[in-house]
Amino acid sequence: MDFLQIVSASKHYQTPEGPPVKALDGVTIDVKNNEFLTLLGPSGCGKTTLLKCIAGFEDLDSGDLILGGKSLRDVPAHRRPFNTVFQNYALFPHMTVIQNVGYGLDVAGVAKAERDRRVGEALELVGLAGFGGRRPSQLSGGQQQRVALARSLVLKPKVLLLDEPLSALDRKMREAMQIELKTLQHAVGITFVFVTHDQEEALAMSDRIAVLSQGRLQQLDTPTGIYDRPANGFVANFVGTSNLFVGTITARNGESVTLETANGRQLRATGNRFQIGDQVRLVLRPEHLKILAPGEGPDRDGSVIQGRIKETVFVGSTIQVHADVGFGRTVILLHPHDNRNAQREIAPGAEVRIGYAAESAHLIAVADD
Repeated sequence: MDFLQIVSASKHYQTPEGPPVKALDGVTIDVKNNEFLTLLGPSGCGKTTLLKCIAGFEDLDSGDLILGGKSLRDVPAHRRPFNTVFQNYALFPHMTVIQNVGYGLDVAGVAKAERDRRVGEALELVGLAGFGGRRPSQLSGGQQQRVALARSLVLKPKVLLLDEPLSALDRKMREAMQIELKTLQHAVGITFVFVTHDQEEALAMSDRIAVLSQGRLQQLDTPTGIYDRPANGFVANFVGTSNLFVGTITARNGESVTLETANGRQLRATGNRFQIGDQVRLVLRPEHLKILAPGEGPDRDGSVIQGRIKETVFVGSTIQVHADVGFGRTVILLHPHDNRNAQREIAPGAEVRIGYAAESAHLIAVADD
């Protein structure tokens, strides 16, 4: 069920040097109860502005925010059943962990026995049960982040808003905290609205992702939907790595279609959304391409692209291969590095045949960009 409704949310900022900037432009998102929703996009896309409007720190110019069927437009921030964890954890340096976590309960006038019980439960939940007497300066970055989470969770909000809370952590700690946050969200059973510009973080943690660009919602879908079926060129380029080919549908045979590019290359795909004559983009993820052995054909009604290796990058489990396929185009694919002959097969300058299965190609309308 829809829990928090963001309805046609718009927000403009006046700038001294020109016309107003559209931070949010008619964004509509239905947030479900107990889901982990991520607002994803580049800097300046409107994701943090939207989070601030949900929290009540900023007012919408138009549109509405509805929680449980009731509008929040006239409800001040301190009256909304939300709590926010910021990029800067904003812990009180002179207070202990227990005092930081219990601060909101003290302000609310909660009795000491109840306060102590809830603070203890919150610290247990975030794995800091033995750290109550420490001060923030005596904690690691990851531990400080957990204190900030406990301080918000102890107030039992209906929605927890998180504004890039992992960005200050190193990569290893960030990856560990991603798992902990998702586990914590399941344990407490409340809605998380999480802001990040990190696509891998969004894919790893979210139930659904709202991709924003220039104040507009580009796509709202599950992580697999966002990655496998991007709605337009922006999503395809921003989330993960994509190889894009523009062309016109020239033939159809049931689910199978043929795309012809401007330079005459024939590429195959599947789908029934487009008709002959439609101009489309064909999207291929690097893992869907492979270098074919001599005499080997493409998988499952796919296509073969001739290319020449330009560069290779070792990335651990695979080798990222950049291949020139002519007409100024470079494609990126992944090649296993455990093959003893891998380095020789993909040496810069080597001629290769690159194949893919038609069902792995995703088509989007050029007009959708």
